[in-house]
Amino acid sequence: MAEWIASQNVGAHELSDLQRGEARRLLARRGVELRDVEGLDDRLRAFMRRTSGFAVPNRKAAYELTHVVFYLTEYGRKPLQLEQPERQSLLFAGLIAFLDQDSDLLAEICIALTFCDEQPPQDWCHWLEQQTQRFTLQSVPGRVGHDDYHPYLMCNWFQLLVGRTGFSDADCKGTVVIEGPGRPGALRGMSMALYTLLDQAPGSWARVREPLLQSLSSEEGDVLRRAEESTQVFEPFFETFSRFGQVGSA
Repeated sequence: MAEWIASQNVGAHELSDLQRGEARRLLARRGVELRDVEGLDDRLRAFMRRTSGFAVPNRKAAYELTHVVFYLTEYGRKPLQLEQPERQSLLFAGLIAFLDQDSDLLAEICIALTFCDEQPPQDWCHWLEQQTQRFTLQSVPGRVGHDDYHPYLMCNWFQLLVGRTGFSDADCKGTVVIEGPGRPGALRGMSMALYTLLDQAPGSWARVREPLLQSLSSEEGDVLRRAEESTQVFEPFFETFSRFGQVGSA
């Protein structure tokens, strides 16, 4: 199959650049080279450098970002030396995930940072460790529809990468349902509040911070404070996230 894919030059006509990155890696495992992919790495890294696109909620783009890192590093076998915009893109996407309390996406971002020999923010790592301990596995009869398998997989994978215990509860037999903890994030509340706040009193993060916190629930405010404290890029992240001065400008 690998040889047929290469002979048909599928990579040049039927795949996106992200898919080409994955196909190239899969074919290489069978000793087959994907043709006509000149400049692919440069294009993938140019995508990584589009920092502003990762400071707004876009899960598809964020997952594509992590998978670019997975493919370019061969899942950590060849660490990538990140340029500053690439690092910032991962941190911006991570802030979105943390604000949304999205353990699945945040774990992928922390894995991607680790594959690049970067240290993910400690607050993110600590939260993911807590979340990992809160998954429950239960044996059930019959078939299972959608559950929290993927967040469970990503969170436990990250724990193993950083030297902690992972998959310690994976001892169920038969059909298993995985349930993750709830996630009362702050992202939706922030977005709704900013519609009003930036219209009435536009300004920088320092100016908007207190009115924004006052408009959120205590749980949302706690998540926002922890996000702010987790990384030094929060203020530039917020400038793009809030789109202050951008909407309607030429």
